[in-house]
Amino acid sequence: MLIPFSMKNCFQLLCNRQVPTAGFKKTVKNGLILQSVSNDVYQNLAVEDWIHDHMNLEGKPILFFWRNSPSVVIGRHQNPWQECNLNLMREEGVKLARRRSGGGTVYHDMGNINLTFFTTKKKYDRMENLKLILRALNAVQPQLDVQATKRFDLLLDGQFKISGTASKIGRTTAYHHCTLLCSTDGTFLSSLLKSPYQGIRSNATASIPSLVKNLLEKDPTLTCEVLMNAVAREYAAYHQIDNHIHPVNPTDETLFPGINSKAKELQTWEWIYGKTPKFSINTSFHVLYEQSHLEIKVFLDIKNGKIEICNIEAPDHWLPLEIRDKLNSSLIGSKFCPTETTMLTNILLRTCPQDHKLHSKWNILCEKIKGIM
Repeated sequence: MLIPFSMKNCFQLLCNRQVPTAGFKKTVKNGLILQSVSNDVYQNLAVEDWIHDHMNLEGKPILFFWRNSPSVVIGRHQNPWQECNLNLMREEGVKLARRRSGGGTVYHDMGNINLTFFTTKKKYDRMENLKLILRALNAVQPQLDVQATKRFDLLLDGQFKISGTASKIGRTTAYHHCTLLCSTDGTFLSSLLKSPYQGIRSNATASIPSLVKNLLEKDPTLTCEVLMNAVAREYAAYHQIDNHIHPVNPTDETLFPGINSKAKELQTWEWIYGKTPKFSINTSFHVLYEQSHLEIKVFLDIKNGKIEICNIEAPDHWLPLEIRDKLNSSLIGSKFCPTETTMLTNILLRTCPQDHKLHSKWNILCEKIKGIM
């Protein structure tokens, strides 16, 4: 049950830098259950960062529920080009986010529940959290066959993944977050989490593909609201706290001083793409020329999301060496992204404004290159 109340007093009690508010001390002395009123992935990830950085969790654990509009969230050490279909995401307006925890890539929409368990470092226990979720599921539907694995996933009927896990362990605090698939768009999930890009070589953490299934497919009564309330009841009973889900606004600076700057950082190109571990691309594609197909070879080294080495090879009779060299040198140091490549291409085309055939070839080549970005 969602119950609004004065969260400002509550956070004054739990925040390291605040003096406890006497009137609220008894209510929240053992912990809290929170739910975000936002569906913005960056704002909700910022709440995780803020609580982890600023809250005193000694004897006061926190459970945080949050759901997002369509988004793909990659782990801290992952490569987005390796993990998802960025071109499709841009076409469909699906957001990409990089979280601060490790683990693999997940798709979020309003049919997916995210749960974050905040504790002290000493109390951090992923399996205990998963067992709590299992008890909650069993309480609402005893016939469900759901088990926790050694990888801290939850499997339905022994084969379908309904929950994946990631975590962040700080000096004194930690959080474990996991998903719970209720009624997510499975077709969209499969399409978005399938990288079309070829020839990538990287040491980034790779996701492990899994069969997935929605809990709603097993029982149409298992809505997101039913599942969240069930987990909240079990969490409240386990921690001996009031069974109230308290709504929080992730943009409220009176609750979370400085949180909007955290959300802005999570949206930057430098964080989402620039934090990708160094990788290389060695690929080729074909272009049609005088009723035959010509092979174009592309080799790129990318560091911090920027092109460090660029070598594009094309037949001299199709694209003169001088022009290729201009393109190679102009791309070095640029962001590995379609927008910047388009801008650089337009600048280069101005150097030969009258050559329409060259313009056509250059545009074809650059569209192909943008297709791997």
